[in-house]
Amino acid sequence: MPALRPIFHIIGLLLGVVAGAMTLPALLDWADGNDGWRAFAMSATLTLFVGVGMALACQPAGRIALTVRQTFVLTVAVWLFICAFGALPFILGASQLSVPGAFFETMSGLTTSGGTVIVGLEKLPRGILLWRSLLVMLGGAGIVVMAVAVLPFLRIGGMQLFRTESSDRSDKLLPRVSQMAGALVAVYFTLVALCFCLLWAVGLGFFDAICHALTTVATGGFANYDSSIGHFGNPAAEVVITAFMLLGGTTLAIFIRFARGDFRPLWQDSQLHWYFGIFAVFTLSIALWQITINNADPVHALRASAFSVASVLTTTGFATDDYSLWGSYPVVCFFFLTFLGGMTGSTSGGIKIFRLQVFYSVAKVQIDRLMQPHRVILPLFNGRAVAEPIVFSVLAFLTLYGISFGFIALALSLFGQDLVTSLSGAASALGNVGPGLGEVIGPAGNFSTMPDGALWVLSFGMLLGRLELLTVFVLFTPAFWRD
Repeated sequence: MPALRPIFHIIGLLLGVVAGAMTLPALLDWADGNDGWRAFAMSATLTLFVGVGMALACQPAGRIALTVRQTFVLTVAVWLFICAFGALPFILGASQLSVPGAFFETMSGLTTSGGTVIVGLEKLPRGILLWRSLLVMLGGAGIVVMAVAVLPFLRIGGMQLFRTESSDRSDKLLPRVSQMAGALVAVYFTLVALCFCLLWAVGLGFFDAICHALTTVATGGFANYDSSIGHFGNPAAEVVITAFMLLGGTTLAIFIRFARGDFRPLWQDSQLHWYFGIFAVFTLSIALWQITINNADPVHALRASAFSVASVLTTTGFATDDYSLWGSYPVVCFFFLTFLGGMTGSTSGGIKIFRLQVFYSVAKVQIDRLMQPHRVILPLFNGRAVAEPIVFSVLAFLTLYGISFGFIALALSLFGQDLVTSLSGAASALGNVGPGLGEVIGPAGNFSTMPDGALWVLSFGMLLGRLELLTVFVLFTPAFWRD
């Protein structure tokens, strides 16, 4: 069994960060003259007390050096602890959510999913709205760090393909990873600042611009209004948000290379080409459907299609139109897009583009070998051969993804959900997309009518998807806990 003291020490430190974040909405509610600040003050005090207690009681004697098994436990435990304490303001504050509802809302924010159980967002104090955006921000920053510092070294789902060069040398691992993580977080917040400035410039209020910039770049999808981005009726804001959703779904490391004057990824990175190619194909085909079948205005059809495709492809979850009413072809397209996700190293969820590329390459190799059995053919990614362990890891991930999707859908059906809600809810949770399809959880609905059991299932699905499945499943194997 892995030693837990250093794990609890790190969790305690992170709970201190969460407590500090709670002071911001507390101050906002206090400045607004709203009693909601008391809920945040109590939540922050309790979170800080527990965090400091854990950090001090479990402080290791020397430098913290986590094993692989400890890293698995830490990754899952951090999300669960932060989610549990992050839910306190929803339980104690004006939203007065039940424990399952508050846990779902917090998990949705931290995993940048975007689904909500709250009805009447416009009536809530600004502190709660800011807290929802901060949860997405914290989750997005954590995902960026996890993508470069954790998953590649745990060899999860083929992510070892993106290990930092020379990172196998232990003397270089920590400095290089910490520098890379810091640079990625800097890129992340630079995009947030730029998105805020543009949203403010095109007419959004200061508070709305801040909240929606935080949730756009993090591909989180929490909005301040029940009608999401459609509330503003602002075409310019929709264009800005579409652009930054796409940027948020891009590998953030690319922007570091751009900043250094290296623009080779524009013509060398096949994942980037696939990503924007998929966006373009689905946007144009759905817009054409809207124009020819639904007699939509061409400009509006293109803008609405681009926004909705970007929202689902990047797993953001914003909405301007109820695309479940557009017809059969768009509905099937959006259901398919729910599984894809953005690029590796971004805050988006889903399967990820690179895994689709590896799967396509493996399938192509198998077909070619049928016709040329004596020829040596290897699967490729970005022009380089993909090692067999990575191929196996990707295929195992895809298999588990499909099995998990099936079981989550079955579990939702056990709680009385219809076929469309069960299937789209499972796909949405596992892909960290937010809204699903249909009248219940579609772009015009939310998860408020879901029974408590279904909310727990969806919360577990969001955690599974965000932590790339295997990080969670490995904890349920007896061999993991043996010394």
